[in-house]
Amino acid sequence: MKAFDRRAFLAAGGAASAAVLTVAGPAVGKPGKRDQREDKEPDVTAAEDLMREHGVLRRVLLVYREAARRLEGGGPLDVDAVAQAARLVRTFVEDYHERQEEEVLFPRFERKHKQEELVRVLRQQHQAGRALTERVLAVARGKDAVQRTQLRGDLLSFVRMYEPHADREDTVLFPSLHEIVTASEYEALGEEFERRERQIFGGEQFEKAVAEIDAIEKKLGIEDLAQFTPKT
Repeated sequence: MKAFDRRAFLAAGGAASAAVLTVAGPAVGKPGKRDQREDKEPDVTAAEDLMREHGVLRRVLLVYREAARRLEGGGPLDVDAVAQAARLVRTFVEDYHERQEEEVLFPRFERKHKQEELVRVLRQQHQAGRALTERVLAVARGKDAVQRTQLRGDLLSFVRMYEPHADREDTVLFPSLHEIVTASEYEALGEEFERRERQIFGGEQFEKAVAEIDAIEKKLGIEDLAQFTPKT
């Protein structure tokens, strides 16, 4: 006991000292519930999970747009970077992110008869995107003029479709999820996404996808965010 506490004990008597010990007890004991909550890593909600995956997609769109620009102008292009970006789309966007939407998210809206037209179009665009990715992978390393023209067209078609696709999901579909599920169902949905990620990839794949798109951007020399700031 500190010197100050001893004086308080002698002045106030045993009852007061007991009160002091009672108040001081939690400070030297186990952390309270509030401390445990603060130490715990915050959970990623279902919408947050989907939207940060869209962030990876949007960075792929930047790569595709830059590749298309160089194909049009005849500039140097690292075709391996384009192929790597397309493979990332295939594994992370199409086979993982979109499958979750199709198997877990979209059916909930369809059963409730909510956003049905939007979901129908989103499903169609997923299929169209997979066909474009297949073509990009097939001609990404092509060197003749016909293949380069086809590649540029497919890259731009992918960008043109997926920019509004992701925006509509972020601003309409994902916010509407709160209207068709309870708070507990919404929380369980986030846990389901995490379980699927571990099951498919064996761990946290988002961080790996971000690292991969970082490397692809460096190959094209577009990793510096400042280069996109307009000159005044």
